[in-house]
Amino acid sequence: MCFSAHQLRSFRLRAHHLDRDYPASLLLPAAGACGLQNSPPGAWETALFCRLPGCALEQLHQALYSDKTLLQAWSFRGVPAVFPTGESGTFLTSLIAQPGEQPWVYTRGITAALEHLNMSFDELLPLVRSAAQILQQQTVHSKEALDRLLAQQVAAQLPPDKLARWNAPSMYGAPDRQTVGGAAVSFLLRPCSFYRQVVFGRRQAGSPTFTSFENWLGYRPSPAPHAGRDLVRKFLHCHGPATTRDLTDWLGCSPRQAARLWQTVADELEPVTVDGRTRYLLAADIPALHRADSDPQRLLLLGAHDPYLDLRDRALLLPDKARQRTVWKTVASPGAVLQGGRIIGTWKARTRADKIELTAALWEPLSSAGERQLAQRAESYAAFRRCTLHRYAVQTL
Repeated sequence: MCFSAHQLRSFRLRAHHLDRDYPASLLLPAAGACGLQNSPPGAWETALFCRLPGCALEQLHQALYSDKTLLQAWSFRGVPAVFPTGESGTFLTSLIAQPGEQPWVYTRGITAALEHLNMSFDELLPLVRSAAQILQQQTVHSKEALDRLLAQQVAAQLPPDKLARWNAPSMYGAPDRQTVGGAAVSFLLRPCSFYRQVVFGRRQAGSPTFTSFENWLGYRPSPAPHAGRDLVRKFLHCHGPATTRDLTDWLGCSPRQAARLWQTVADELEPVTVDGRTRYLLAADIPALHRADSDPQRLLLLGAHDPYLDLRDRALLLPDKARQRTVWKTVASPGAVLQGGRIIGTWKARTRADKIELTAALWEPLSSAGERQLAQRAESYAAFRRCTLHRYAVQTL
């Protein structure tokens, strides 16, 4: 089976709840499609604004901090992500590696600390997990304080010959503020998150707070026996057709772990041809892909790291490789201007007090109707952020 680029984009737009404006009542399905990355802070809010433009910022915060139907924790690739609390098993415990499946992409940097400590990953992780038990009764303000607290808890479990090395200045930077132990803990917080021992609480004074799943929600997490299968289904529904390599990159795990997870849905897959290559899609999604269509004139201002942009086959959205490098940067990525699912430019917003300045750089000219539509999106985004649009400028390159 072969499909056109338009069909693939249309299918993914619908899977990501971006093919039209959805009502606020679909908050949990939109957030749970494949999770929402929250780096930089606020990225998850922008992502939901694009999907549920009628959902106010206060409603999102109420769901995350008061009703707690949404949860934030370190998830795929070790990034902070927001997802439905009821699916915490899917977005967390599914990522627990089995013996022989490490390292994860976000823990590879721990090697220098392990060598200094003369300890293995498998020796240290249980100690950090034991230390994290303190979060069952405690909430910690700021990531730096969390690293420091857990490092102190681990130190109490170490033999004297390890203690001096543990408390030595960090080799990763800021040696006056971080020890080797604090750096090692920082790397291992992600695996602790997968065990639901560490989640994000309410932001205070510009910094997140941290505690355990149980302390935050008031109940123990439920078992999730099919979490891995459910996560792969989400990935394929939102980013398929795909390969195991695509899954490996999206999760930030080892190829061995990705292969194990892929096998949980092996009997649900159908091979399809994309650009002469064989990829795989959930068989249940084939009819929807055949019917997929979308408005080629629909414009969106997607934020940096929007889930729709978190794909491996970037040429599907933007064929020009030089332009790809302006959209997907290592740091400080801009937002993407989307038209009919294609990236036609970038945008940035700058907030000062209660005013926003929004500028867009386009590679394709817009019609008069398109210009009005994009300006309306900019006005709506400013209102969502509880600001006025102080300055709006569009440049066609």
